[in-house]
Amino acid sequence: MYRIFIVEDDTIIASEIEKYLMKWGYEVKCASNFNDIITEFIKYDPQLVLMDISLPFYNGYYWCKEIRKISKIPIIFISSAKDNMNILMAISMGGDDFISKPFELSVLSAKIQAMLRRSYSYNEKNNYKEYKGVLFNTSDASLIYKEEKIELTKNEFKIIQILFENIGEIVSREQIMKKLWDNECFVDDNTLTVNITRLRKKLENAGIKDFIKTKKGLGYIIGE
Repeated sequence: MYRIFIVEDDTIIASEIEKYLMKWGYEVKCASNFNDIITEFIKYDPQLVLMDISLPFYNGYYWCKEIRKISKIPIIFISSAKDNMNILMAISMGGDDFISKPFELSVLSAKIQAMLRRSYSYNEKNNYKEYKGVLFNTSDASLIYKEEKIELTKNEFKIIQILFENIGEIVSREQIMKKLWDNECFVDDNTLTVNITRLRKKLENAGIKDFIKTKKGLGYIIGE
């Protein structure tokens, strides 16, 4: 079931869209904190965003640009500002389509279906994993925490990946070393220790403390 995030200041329009799309089997959430759309976006992890241009605090162009820093999901602008300049601005800021108000809900639904089909028919895999506010983006080897993007090295990515795949379970050092080893790089016990230390330091610098826990003699774990 696809999740759709509606960023629309007009509560009547947002409610009508929400009810209509839910009848078609979508999960729908309307934005409530227009001062911090990104946090809501990350927590909800939608597959598509409907974005108005005129919003409180910051406009839709701003939030589209912010979303594009962390995600490639389809964004459809819905707006009464339908002149060519606004349409061009919406697309240049990262929007994928533009629907002018007023519009028929059936047309909106058809646009959404087409966009989802093009975006996900060849890739249904969810690229995001989340634990305690830390979002792991497998598509670009990064972590996101409190709107800050943390770039990972190849080894750091592999360590985080295997730990996220086993949340709540201890992953042995041998399992991680096997994950890190490839034809170009042999990973020994000391190399693993160095990589874990550097990764923890990077997480702590971003405000993520005690995320990777050590189980003495056993290995490492997140999600305890």
